[in-house]
Amino acid sequence: MTTDVPGDDFHVFDTTLRDGAQREGINLSVADKLAIARHLDDFGVGYIEGGWPGANPRDTEFFRRAQAEIDFRAARLVAFGATRRAGVRAADDPQVVALADAGAPVVTIVAKSHDRHVELALRTTLDENLRMVHDTVAYLRERGRRVFVDCEHFFDGYQANASYAKDVVRTAHDAGAEVVVLCDTNGGMLPAQVQAVVRTVAGDTGARIGIHAQDDTGCAVANTLAAVDAGATHVQCTANGYGERVGNANLFPVVAALQLKYGRKVVPDAALAEMTRISHAIAEVVNLTPSTHQPYVGTSAFAHKAGLHASAIKVDPDLYQHIDPERVGNSMRMLVSDMAGRASVELKGRELGYDLTGDRELVGRVVERVKAQELRGYSYEAADASFELLLRDEVRGGDAPRFFRVESWRAIVEERPDGTHANEATVRLWAKGERVVATGEGNGPVNALDRALRAGLEPVFPELARLELVDYKVRILAGTHGTESTTRVLVSTGDGSSEWSTVGVAENVIAASWQALDDAYTFGLLRAGLTPEQ
Repeated sequence: MTTDVPGDDFHVFDTTLRDGAQREGINLSVADKLAIARHLDDFGVGYIEGGWPGANPRDTEFFRRAQAEIDFRAARLVAFGATRRAGVRAADDPQVVALADAGAPVVTIVAKSHDRHVELALRTTLDENLRMVHDTVAYLRERGRRVFVDCEHFFDGYQANASYAKDVVRTAHDAGAEVVVLCDTNGGMLPAQVQAVVRTVAGDTGARIGIHAQDDTGCAVANTLAAVDAGATHVQCTANGYGERVGNANLFPVVAALQLKYGRKVVPDAALAEMTRISHAIAEVVNLTPSTHQPYVGTSAFAHKAGLHASAIKVDPDLYQHIDPERVGNSMRMLVSDMAGRASVELKGRELGYDLTGDRELVGRVVERVKAQELRGYSYEAADASFELLLRDEVRGGDAPRFFRVESWRAIVEERPDGTHANEATVRLWAKGERVVATGEGNGPVNALDRALRAGLEPVFPELARLELVDYKVRILAGTHGTESTTRVLVSTGDGSSEWSTVGVAENVIAASWQALDDAYTFGLLRAGLTPEQ
């Protein structure tokens, strides 16, 4: 355990591997779970709930391998399970025994705290349910395990029968549970309700209270913080808010709020600056695109578009940012669009390495050109590379040097009698004083053009062999004559170490794609350190 790990007076408890894995579209292998566990440990969470050992082979295997393969520095591994079955001793219930045998130092057991669920789902009496809670906690404590109890449907149960819901909390506490977690299982509570209930239950039972909030009202993070305000010292979250239905309380905004807004140290000092990287890394493991508008860690979390904002940020970034983005490993971005003013262009230029301060004429030309281009359908806020090329062009008075000059290009789609298609493209261009003619075939006309352009340029610029098309997006913009609508294409290209985006707009998808590819290769050669010809 690292010496920078916060103490046990406050728990950050992550349940991505169990509750988060219940999100539609997530299916974690054992290797995935191990990778996520390492990321969470790097972030410094105190507890990682790994799943339900004994309930399925995958979770059983995870616990075996995690303890052998991961040297946890900050986190403690937690096994999840349920109370014993009605009418069966805890020591004779195989799933309870499996929890103790899993080897995890901490066990979380889920208990019914809503009287209707006890009678209808468990089909037992309210008194027997209390004995089930007590016996299971006591047995696991005898086996040397720390025990947390999740009171399922607690808030709904509290509204229906507050006395019984509190009896479940008292029973768990008296049996030796370190924390009793109040679960908003259906996600229907609001912050004021959560705060009032947590404060009352903590005062009436004397138990240490935790909170588990689902996000069905969009209030999971707010409900979690409201519970902390009311005395909860244990928060259950999932990375990026993954979870069943609309998800759980998002780990990253909760931790950031606690550490940066409340001044409560809940993860190691250096971990917060890794938050954005870890959020995106976990998204990669679960194979979901990171949310660009996620608080703190989204790529748009500190992005500024309005000219009014840019003018203020030019004076002091704090005027339109609630924290310094570097504190959470993110960065400020200036978006250039038809809403941009001079300040936006100056700041974006500075971000790209161009000092435009004092050159009002140049900045004015850039602003007007951006607005004219966006009127035609271009969008530079998602195409930084194309904007930098535009800026370079204006810096040189509209005569920016290029690596190659295109004479002509064409793409042919041939439909064959058997229903298959052939796609062929030809490009004619000049590079380093030589005329080049190249052809390419592909699985579509754009792919054929891309291959033809590569075939023509790579012998002259071998650096292009490193470039790879990462993403390709097409949007049909509003037109006046149906299929004559304007097309916008965004292309993302990478060189193995970084990525950049370019934009093209034309009356058809192939012409728009050509523009975006032209910019992508030009920018890639600039990044490779080559000097374009005059």
